[in-house]
Amino acid sequence: MKRLLMASALAGAMFANTAIAAEDLPQANDAYFLSAQQTLQQKLMEQDNTNQAKNIILFVGDGMSIPTVTAARIFEGQKRGVDGESNSLIFGQFPNVALSKTYTNDAQIADSAPTASAMVAGVKINNGTIGVSKEVSRGDCEAQKANPIKSIAAQAEERGMSTGWVSTARLTHATPAANYVHTADRNWESDSDLSDAAKAAGCPDIAAQMIAWNEGGDGFEVAMGGGRRMFIDKTMEDPEDSGKMGQRSDGRDLTKEWLKANGEGAAYVWNQEQLDKLDLTKTKKVLGLFDRSHMEYEADRAKDAAGEPSIAEMTGKAIDILSKNENGFFLMVEAGRIDHAHHAGNAARALEDTVALNDAVKEAMSKVNLNDTLIIVTADHSHTMSISGYAERGNPILGTSQGKADDDKPYTTLGYMNGPGALKDEVRSDLSNVDTTDIDFLQQALVPMSSETHAGDDVAIFAAGPWSHLFHGVVEQNFIYHVMAHASKIQDRMAAK
Repeated sequence: MKRLLMASALAGAMFANTAIAAEDLPQANDAYFLSAQQTLQQKLMEQDNTNQAKNIILFVGDGMSIPTVTAARIFEGQKRGVDGESNSLIFGQFPNVALSKTYTNDAQIADSAPTASAMVAGVKINNGTIGVSKEVSRGDCEAQKANPIKSIAAQAEERGMSTGWVSTARLTHATPAANYVHTADRNWESDSDLSDAAKAAGCPDIAAQMIAWNEGGDGFEVAMGGGRRMFIDKTMEDPEDSGKMGQRSDGRDLTKEWLKANGEGAAYVWNQEQLDKLDLTKTKKVLGLFDRSHMEYEADRAKDAAGEPSIAEMTGKAIDILSKNENGFFLMVEAGRIDHAHHAGNAARALEDTVALNDAVKEAMSKVNLNDTLIIVTADHSHTMSISGYAERGNPILGTSQGKADDDKPYTTLGYMNGPGALKDEVRSDLSNVDTTDIDFLQQALVPMSSETHAGDDVAIFAAGPWSHLFHGVVEQNFIYHVMAHASKIQDRMAAK
């Protein structure tokens, strides 16, 4: 306490000295100067939160590079009719920020499988693998069985906490799967995807592992996202898409198996109406599969035939259920389709989904107390989108920059290093009469590729709540797990149990 009082007194003296010195400067009354002085005072007043984190919420913007965050900040502000450049996303206001090094054990540029495992299990592993150690090469079923690693979700369940994962991608996709699966190949989502060698060696598919996940004796409490077809047989028609069938080839309906195993209080839902009608006073567990494959992009969600919840709505429902447990909870929320929009070279949809993630963070903050809840917002890897040119303040972030390129044609502020928007026949398209802000517009790219690639630059970590001050500087991605484990005292909880 004495140290804290001394630190506060020193901070006050520092600010007073700064203010006195500032009075003599000709820029002392400038609005930018005054705003920065106010920010300094706020920073000087901040104190580290060393409480135990009862709850942990890990938000992952899949492919949410730093340029994506910047562009989304401007985009969100411009949509609201305010100054986009000085706008702030809610997680951009978190007090603690670090950079995360995303390389993997075997790759300079990562995919989502090992990066998710790094965040939830604390080690770097090989591209294409999930929930196994670096000794496992992609596709090696025998090595998979011998080298599992344990996620923080599994540890939380063993310690009596509740667990859940929410994603706009398939629940069998790499990021959510890192919570519950051990697999040598991220593509083994259903039994039909398994290699002959994997089948012969008895390696289960990802969907089957999720349903069978029984850590702590009762498994997860919440799982909501896409990927219905991975859970039902190819002879079974999808409830939403007439004529479309499941993907499994083993005759199983994993949704029914999960309901039977979890009994009273468990609910399976596949559309917005069913989710809205859940009686949360009676519902103990929820499995929500809202699309055959990935859920809709946020920009297209309103057109979904059966109705899909937003990522914010799923996050809110998940917290309502998980927070019933007095022992606390772990929740991962993934905005999976930021990544997919970037792969398509479609910046508009990537930004819409990033803003939707921001809304989910707002929803979470309205339901928890940062005194006992650690919230982390980060990305698994980056993309090749850049922000360039000499656009004037207030220029639409999806628009063309001021001036023209050397070919005397306009160019957009946002562009990609590679992707489907690349040159055709080495001639760049003239954008003079093109609405580059249209939701379907593909930004121009340098290298022609059917799918834009990931990038290897560091991504940001934004954090608030207990022990979030440990996130500063440039850290390894697997450090995220270690902060979550330390903040929640997860090892101590095991000893107590």
